[in-house]
Amino acid sequence: MTRTYELAAEFIARRPAIFAFDLARYLVAAGLVAVVLRLLGQRLASRRIRAGAPPGGQRAGEIGASLRTALIFSLVGFGIQLGIQHGVLRVYSTIAERGWAYFAVSLILAIVAHDAYFYWTHRAMHHPALFRWFHRRHHRSVLPTPWTAYAFDAPEALVQAAFLPLFLAAVPMHGLAIFLFLMHMIVRNVLGHSGVEFMPRSLAHSRAWGWSNSVTHHDLHHETFRWNYALYFTWWDRLMGTEHPQYRERLSGVRAAPALLLALLFVQAEPATAGELHGEWATQGYSARVSIGLCGGAAGAGLVCGTIAWLWEPVDRSGTTRKDSNNPDAGLRDRPLIGVRFLEGFKPGGGSEWV
Repeated sequence: MTRTYELAAEFIARRPAIFAFDLARYLVAAGLVAVVLRLLGQRLASRRIRAGAPPGGQRAGEIGASLRTALIFSLVGFGIQLGIQHGVLRVYSTIAERGWAYFAVSLILAIVAHDAYFYWTHRAMHHPALFRWFHRRHHRSVLPTPWTAYAFDAPEALVQAAFLPLFLAAVPMHGLAIFLFLMHMIVRNVLGHSGVEFMPRSLAHSRAWGWSNSVTHHDLHHETFRWNYALYFTWWDRLMGTEHPQYRERLSGVRAAPALLLALLFVQAEPATAGELHGEWATQGYSARVSIGLCGGAAGAGLVCGTIAWLWEPVDRSGTTRKDSNNPDAGLRDRPLIGVRFLEGFKPGGGSEWV
């Protein structure tokens, strides 16, 4: 019992400082990028990846979720400190102990290993059995902002935090190398959610540097939900066939995506030709998928309609199929929601718009 009390007292004494560090990393990085985007908005307009703006209240929700993430990170951070004290996790204090070469290699290895860890855990969290509990909160930000970087569900925050203690159990690192790794992680994370391409356009076709992720790479993940799972590099997505087919084209142009039907409500779930409306689209938060295509019939020749193709929760708590119970027409309230056509008669307008 005495040891338990000692641990509790140590936790209470140390956690505020650990929490302050984790929170400060997030606030400083996200805050600085947000300020840059605000001050240089006009100059960066040509480098915006997508048109539109996040819905009202999104940033506040992201910051609230990020506070919870910082709390979870600080809990794991306290565990790391205990692991170091008891020799389970290996952190050395003087660079001379292992030399600068080892210092550099351990830092690079941590970044490469973290990218692999992120790819596979991220891809696993997109499995239907896990997505709702682990990753849905993050994907509510269809148009991400710098504040999206830490907007995780609690289980995902634990998964993200687990990498460092696992790595330190296998590879000793100097404290400064750990600090640089954590700074690299938050900066790349925040920039990846900025919505503005800061990388050179030539990256799309560069043999030497094309393996490095761009902002467009991760932005496409938020737009489509099912491509581009990696964090720092493109090699896992290339190797596993999960890189968006239009990624290179989009990065080369670095332009806003076409102004499509209800752009703030739907994001493309299945890739189509750039500027094309046809395909499957997902609602914000991925609660439903809508199949958009030609209406059919003589009256609908050349027009586009949208039909509910999939629901995250196809049945209610009683196990009953969800129906169109709110339809103003009482005669239609008993039909299943899946299969209901609720967008109708759209046709090309000016430019890439649909009306």
